[in-house]
Amino acid sequence: MINRRTFTKAAGLGGGVAAASLAGFAPHATASAGHRSGAVGPAPTLPTVTPGTHTSFDRIKHVRAGVLNVGYAETGPAHGPVVICLHGWPYDIHSFVDVAPLLAAQGYRVIVPFLRGHGTTRFLSARTFRNAQQSAIALDIIALMDALHIDQALLAGFDWGTRTADIIAALWPERVKGLVSVSGYIITNVEAQKQPIPPKAEYAWWYQYYFATERGRLAMENKANRHDLCRLVWDTVSPTWDFDDATFERTAAAFENPDYAAIVIHNYRWRLGLADGEARYERYERQLATRPVIEVPTITLDAERDPFTAPGNGASYRDRFTGKYAHRTLTGIGHNLPQEAPTAFAQAVVDVDHL
Repeated sequence: MINRRTFTKAAGLGGGVAAASLAGFAPHATASAGHRSGAVGPAPTLPTVTPGTHTSFDRIKHVRAGVLNVGYAETGPAHGPVVICLHGWPYDIHSFVDVAPLLAAQGYRVIVPFLRGHGTTRFLSARTFRNAQQSAIALDIIALMDALHIDQALLAGFDWGTRTADIIAALWPERVKGLVSVSGYIITNVEAQKQPIPPKAEYAWWYQYYFATERGRLAMENKANRHDLCRLVWDTVSPTWDFDDATFERTAAAFENPDYAAIVIHNYRWRLGLADGEARYERYERQLATRPVIEVPTITLDAERDPFTAPGNGASYRDRFTGKYAHRTLTGIGHNLPQEAPTAFAQAVVDVDHL
């Protein structure tokens, strides 16, 4: 295990609270270490909320955490059990705008951060490499938890948020009380990503290959092209979701972050092995390449109309979850599952807390 001084030097972090929050980042050999039992008694049934009932969070807070000043929404009692909801691309914290009030009403302290390169989250230094490899994003959330003095939380995410939550549950299980993982186990193995997949599946990833080109990079840097490309992705990966223009525009504001294009392009190029990560994260990437199991209590959710949902009702990743486990498939729902089906998503969070 590396100590605080060694890790801070290796990671190139500054001093003070931001550096101290990254202490003890050595991954654990077993996911059972330090895990706390879930909530006592049967899980309550949440009231149904119509998607789009809520349109905003009361206010956005900020905290210095690791290499970032993280913007995040928070709702619910300050001393309640913590739920951290993690968004994906091309989305933002509004994916949880209906989920958060449901959980807050059950006594949870709900924290919804903008990931690096999104919304009001900013890098502390202009010199920091705009890196979006998976372990860097996961360490952002660990740093956020430390900055907010959160020892352990329920993690719930989709898309990039699923990958981030999966990584934390696999490498730092003592920080995770339970996990809600949309699309199951999606930790990236860069070498495996270099192999082709069936053409129909490749077709759904068209933008990933577009971003591998300079043409795609320029499109993301151009405000109009970026806006329309992200809207096209929303339309195609959530074919049954009848959202209005205002719903998209509330999220699209998060794409105006000055580092947005750099983060998005690096993420997809890195995953294809076309862009380098940073040496300070290599030890974590080596561990993640072994496909470590997740032993914390988990509920996986599949969206039936999401083109990225693998067939088999979760069978393709079932062996990666070795603790208490449940799986659910939501019929008629697309990729942005928490915003399309907020009650089902929030119910899964409450249920995993009672597994």
